[in-house]
Amino acid sequence: MAVARHESGALGAGRALASQVHPVFMLPPLATSLFGALLAGGVDLRVAALHAGAMFFAVYTAHVKDGYVDFHVRGEDDDHPLTVGGCRGAMVGAGIGFLVCLVGLWALVGPGAALVTLPTWVIGYTHAPQLDLNPVGATMGYPTGISLALLGGYYAQATAFSPRVLGLAAVFLVLLTGIKIIDDEKDYDYDRSIQKRTVAVVLGPRRARRLAVGLLVTAMVGTVALAVMLSGVPPTAAGAAVVFGIVAAIARRAESELATMLLIRGSYLFLAVLVAAVWFQPFA
Repeated sequence: MAVARHESGALGAGRALASQVHPVFMLPPLATSLFGALLAGGVDLRVAALHAGAMFFAVYTAHVKDGYVDFHVRGEDDDHPLTVGGCRGAMVGAGIGFLVCLVGLWALVGPGAALVTLPTWVIGYTHAPQLDLNPVGATMGYPTGISLALLGGYYAQATAFSPRVLGLAAVFLVLLTGIKIIDDEKDYDYDRSIQKRTVAVVLGPRRARRLAVGLLVTAMVGTVALAVMLSGVPPTAAGAAVVFGIVAAIARRAESELATMLLIRGSYLFLAVLVAAVWFQPFA
């Protein structure tokens, strides 16, 4: 069975499969999973590795399935490196990898860790063509996955949830939803032509941008509130809101592609400051 559409042999198949690892979207769930483990306190490295591995396979499944649907089913994309068989084989392999991680979490931690982790794969597999056909699914699938990565990484270590991890998960959900709305603006004309109902298509670009900015502001206010009011979140975590707020202010009036690029990188800084605040806790 041919795996790659443009190359032959094992090396070509490997390159085609590796092309579905998109670092911009792959690194945040892995980093957030590990942040959740750090937030829980004592870290069991075996458990942390299993949960991060599960996040990798869930996101890889989403990338392969999205490309398969957009090119082989809908004909929306101009090209794709994998054949139909290659896509299906990659999804089966990723599904097995995810299942192995899930079984490992069940064995080392318990069924709760597996149940908290399972929805991430469901979201990844059903993103296309189910979730991406409506504004909520298309916009909030990835942000929800990131929030679940944080919750799962934490639960796998602590076997419980705390107010601080629930609060931070809500902040990530709101923040990334705002970024995703802006990201979808750049495809407004095309999405409208194929009747894909993103938030930008439903509300129009101007109102969608206002909603996105409102969500970003809400996330920043929420971060400061958690740092000031909630035990277990270091006061220095408020610095994450300041750093991201500066980037958001610069990106506010930029066109959607540039704004998205800035905001995604701003979200990396946001997470980095949170990690540093929790790791060092100089004033906690």
